[in-house]
Amino acid sequence: VPGLLTFRGNPTRTYYGRGAVPTAPKVDWYHPQDGGMCSTSSAKGVTKTWCGMGWTGQPAVFERDGRTWVVFGAYDGAVHFMDGATGEDILPPFPTGDIIKGSVTVDPDGYPIVYSGSRDNYFRALAIDRPGQAVELWKLSADAVSPTLWNNDWDGSALVLDDYLLEGGENSQFHMVKLNRAYGDDGLVTVDPKLVFNTPSWDQQVITDLAGNRSKEMSVEGSVAVSGNTVYFANSGGLVSGWDLGPLVEGSGDPTRTLRFWNGDDTDASIVIDADGFLYVSAEYERGNSRAAEVGQLMKLDPTKPDDPIVWSVADPNGIWATPAISAGVVVAPTDSGRIVAVHQVTGEILWEKKLPGPTWSSPVVVDDVWVQGDCSGVLHGYDFSNPRVEPPELWSVQLEGCVESTPTVFQGKIFVGARGGAFYALGDPTP
Repeated sequence: VPGLLTFRGNPTRTYYGRGAVPTAPKVDWYHPQDGGMCSTSSAKGVTKTWCGMGWTGQPAVFERDGRTWVVFGAYDGAVHFMDGATGEDILPPFPTGDIIKGSVTVDPDGYPIVYSGSRDNYFRALAIDRPGQAVELWKLSADAVSPTLWNNDWDGSALVLDDYLLEGGENSQFHMVKLNRAYGDDGLVTVDPKLVFNTPSWDQQVITDLAGNRSKEMSVEGSVAVSGNTVYFANSGGLVSGWDLGPLVEGSGDPTRTLRFWNGDDTDASIVIDADGFLYVSAEYERGNSRAAEVGQLMKLDPTKPDDPIVWSVADPNGIWATPAISAGVVVAPTDSGRIVAVHQVTGEILWEKKLPGPTWSSPVVVDDVWVQGDCSGVLHGYDFSNPRVEPPELWSVQLEGCVESTPTVFQGKIFVGARGGAFYALGDPTP
């Protein structure tokens, strides 16, 4: 399926979109025309109003039936299905019972299915081949597995590989579901999902090591990443795990754990995997414990050395929520304070730094030597990344409404992004 179909586009979370990138972008259309995509939501006894799209949300953009579809979940508690050229609804929004924080996933094998979680407790598979509306085919409750340690939200963007759906939940568990996708006699898509494996993202050792410092906060908020047969994910207790799923897929046994690494603090950003299988992990700095100070907040890990996997690390006193980008041998990582660090991929040397209005939770996107980055003053920036080892000059900027926390998607001359002011935007070059 041509397009960006899941957060950061592929199993290693290293695909950023398809050019061309606009050279002088302006707002083509925005949604909604009046008001904003807003709703109230409660968690842990606190109720507040949420608007637009947040830091875990990146729109899926893809081609289907001769149209460019833009699909995203938002803080109005709905999944939206929009025409990328016009901003019109292709299908009416699909309402859930609460806000949607994560990025949707579009089936990569051509089945007309969109996968999305919601804070209403459920992760869903939605069919988009029915006339006039999206139809729920299946939903997985956050309470379907045990034990759990946090809440019932789903922030992560699932991967679909070889008919298996892989997803981490804020219930603190990793889930592996055999989808059994097919088409019925009427030609419409069907699924018959079976939960074939789940495992806690935590163990008693990490609870002990946290020593009462938020020691039961173990949600998986990042999107799982896969290299070969191994899935990697981290949790908000700072535990990074790798599980070899090969034995289950091949029918020879159960998945086996291959990596257990504790970085000391909340790790909500998605793990990024390079072409050689190294992992890039970003952690927050909230608990202030000695382990987090020791290992830093941006780490390169070698999973083939599970007893001592750190290749290099970079410290940041404010921590990192954004998922780093890798381009031309440079790792770009925005931090909570607005500090952006560019790190040599091999040596870990800091090559340059840049300061933007923080918090910079929007994950960087690099397409065709242009780095696209949102900041919390509502500005979307484009920088010249053709020489990434020096601080890149700005090519353009666009003022939007509200902090740009979500990650933009670049696709065929357009940029699509949501902001906390309540609106979703499509940007492109002005028509001559």
